[in-house]
Amino acid sequence: MLESTLWHPVALSEAVAAQAPLAVQVLEQPVVLWRDSEGAVLALADQCPHRGARLSLGRVTPQGQLECPYHGWQFAAGGQCTHVPALPTFAPPATHCVRHFEVQEAYGLVWVRIVPGEQGLPGFAAEGDARLRKLNCGPYDVAASAPRIVENFLDMSHFGFVHEGWLGSREATAIDDYRVEPTPTGLLATGCKAWQPQSNLHSTAAAQVEYTYEVTAPYGAVLTKVPEAGTTAVDGWRESIALFICPVTPVRSRVWFRLAVADFESPDEKLQAFQHTIFTQDQPVLESQTPQCLPLDLRAELHTAADKASSAYRRFLRQSGITFGVC
Repeated sequence: MLESTLWHPVALSEAVAAQAPLAVQVLEQPVVLWRDSEGAVLALADQCPHRGARLSLGRVTPQGQLECPYHGWQFAAGGQCTHVPALPTFAPPATHCVRHFEVQEAYGLVWVRIVPGEQGLPGFAAEGDARLRKLNCGPYDVAASAPRIVENFLDMSHFGFVHEGWLGSREATAIDDYRVEPTPTGLLATGCKAWQPQSNLHSTAAAQVEYTYEVTAPYGAVLTKVPEAGTTAVDGWRESIALFICPVTPVRSRVWFRLAVADFESPDEKLQAFQHTIFTQDQPVLESQTPQCLPLDLRAELHTAADKASSAYRRFLRQSGITFGVC
């Protein structure tokens, strides 16, 4: 599956401690994370090959190896068993091992790839912009497929209903035409405009807001938004938000938002609270959709010109051979 060769976010970097292993799941695969003695994050299949116990219930040894909770077998970074306590002089052969996975840290998250591939991490151009402050919001565990969540992120015509009084109003629901073009990672939508009563934390007046959307990976996207001048308490306000999703199962996802905002004064909690409000308005609607997986046959659901970004996203997934979380 192409999905297995992609990098997937599985945990906040700060959640992976040196003292204890952490259980996560991606593409229905149980994975255990831990940090070695030098602080590097490692990832193995969360199943001891001896008697099948969850390695995440074990401990990290002072030498930075992972110890099984059942019989104390110890495993090194590459998954090789290095010690069997019941047989102190036994040298475990190469077959005594656990499957290991590639892992890296970026955007304040730990990323895992199940199968080696050529795909890089989803891009986030704002990450390198020193004029914008970065922080994460989440995780959110959502009973919806990752593609359904991406499509919702790209959709503006729900603003006046799901986010009434915040990102939209029932009195201003018309969506002007906008441009969508394919890219190597998905699509780019530009010229997207929405009238919003409160477009951001620092809004002082309703504003016409211009959005740009980019699908950066099958399960990732970025939006940038700039409100009209003079409608925020922060001069020159702009923000960019990345959506990073771990597809846990075809119909269950773990979601993070990476915020990049022109605000170095507000506490993290205040900035995160605004994003939390918006997404928790989306979540019950997302979890109500049927089918939970995203239909790639464009005849399965109805579409209008206002939906052309999501229609382009569905075409991209079909052309890319994505099968996890779609139907």
